[in-house]
Amino acid sequence: MEKKKVLFIFQEITPYLPESEKSIKGRYLPQGIQERGKEIRTFMPRYGSVNERRNQLHEVIRLSGMNLVINDTDHPLIIKVASIQAARMQVYFIDNEDYFHRKYVMTDKEDKPFDDNDERALFFAKGVLETVIKLRWAPDLIHCQGWFGAFVPILIKKTFANDPLFSKSKVVYSVFDDNFSTKLDKGIIQKVQSEDIAKKDLKVLEDPTYFNLNKLAIQYSDGIIKGSPTLNPEIEKAIDESKLPVLEYQSEETYLDAYDLFYDKIIPEK
Repeated sequence: MEKKKVLFIFQEITPYLPESEKSIKGRYLPQGIQERGKEIRTFMPRYGSVNERRNQLHEVIRLSGMNLVINDTDHPLIIKVASIQAARMQVYFIDNEDYFHRKYVMTDKEDKPFDDNDERALFFAKGVLETVIKLRWAPDLIHCQGWFGAFVPILIKKTFANDPLFSKSKVVYSVFDDNFSTKLDKGIIQKVQSEDIAKKDLKVLEDPTYFNLNKLAIQYSDGIIKGSPTLNPEIEKAIDESKLPVLEYQSEETYLDAYDLFYDKIIPEK
């Protein structure tokens, strides 16, 4: 029987970033799912704080070289890769000088969110999906972890809906207690709009808050995972109203088997 394929799109993975709720899952979840018999690919942004020499990142020339248009501007897409030997797992990195060559991850040295975080997230989402097309690898399930992957569900359901590689892909979105208080750029709807994404599809982003960005991701997903023990009540309400399959928060001891079973529930039988 052909192995089921899971694409992981993660905001953080240790050891490339410090250990956190998201980065630890980013490290051990793909390995655990691979050990349970599924084929995987794993992506994260190549933030400026990722030490390329220590982690032995190198550019994948055959995958790099295309430009992605964000806010009417061409931005070169660079793909790098590193291996976690103990896990027999590769991690692909989405890189771009304009968006990721800065010392900090999501906020500046004064802990203020970067003004272009919306564009960075959109570039990351598009970059992953375009790279998967170049790899000619059709995922059965796409798991986005963290708000930085929040544009992936709508891109899969709208922009890439007719691409044969993604035509049968299901999307699972992990929600965390990682909210920020500032709003994203007010021009976000215009930036996300395309031939396949109409303004009405993005109505929830008329007020571009953290909560509404998560609501957009929930709206276009096929399943939701609660990644933190507690979530903001507004997010909990959006999850309840979605009527989607939901996996409740899992402990360190239970999450690998629980996620694997949840994926099988979401992935259609071949």
